Amino acid sequence: MQSTAILSALAQEQHGLIELLQRPSKVNRAGRDFWLGELHGQSVVLALSKIGKVAAATTATALIERFGVQRMVFTGVAGGLGVGVDVGDVVVGQSFVQHDLDASPLFPRYEVPLYGKTQFGSDTVLTQQLLEAARSTLKQRHVSQAYPAAKAHLGLIASGDRFVSGAMESNALRAALLAANHDVLAVEMEGAAVAQVCHDYGIPFAAVRTISDRADDTAHVDFPSFIDQVASQYARTIVKTFLKLL
Repeated sequence: MQSTAILSALAQEQHGLIELLQRPSKVNRAGRDFWLGELHGQSVVLALSKIGKVAAATTATALIERFGVQRMVFTGVAGGLGVGVDVGDVVVGQSFVQHDLDASPLFPRYEVPLYGKTQFGSDTVLTQQLLEAARSTLKQRHVSQAYPAAKAHLGLIASGDRFVSGAMESNALRAALLAANHDVLAVEMEGAAVAQVCHDYGIPFAAVRTISDRADDTAHVDFPSFIDQVASQYARTIVKTFLKLL
């Protein structure tokens, strides 16, 4: 049976999934705990990415090198940047860009040196399955009752080693990316790094993010409460539905 890695950005999400594991076992590698077992009929490895691109890349590499996973899925939260991307919505990544990468004048801004590209795409099949799982989750009233009008979006996600939390900063970031033809829906701190690692290894990758804020001056308000009451429930239900589609 092929093994699926499920990366969680936050411990609250991981704990909820660990509780559902059948025949769980824990392995420590690279200073991280990896949980192996079966979840909804699929062989899985659960891991906490930690925060930031380097930490996430380390975790993704360990999942591939040590545990031999055949596909990787990331769940977490993000700030909404795109028009119509609201709190409580879900964004499934179609491609990923590093918004803080600038090796100019040697390379164009946002281009990953020696790759000749600015964006890394997700796996088409996994992404469609994840989008279907997200849409199904948002239709379940017991999960999305706090945000009954929540929508699922598909598009570009930007990653960077910076917590974007001010309206001025988020507006400037969106404007700069748009000027380079990057119409970003959401911003976070890990996805593009994991996408690049998976690209290097030829491992299918997909990611889903729950919008916890609009990456503006309210980004810090009631964040722990949102994670516990909304994002963690979204993640568990989306993962359950997704695994059943494999």
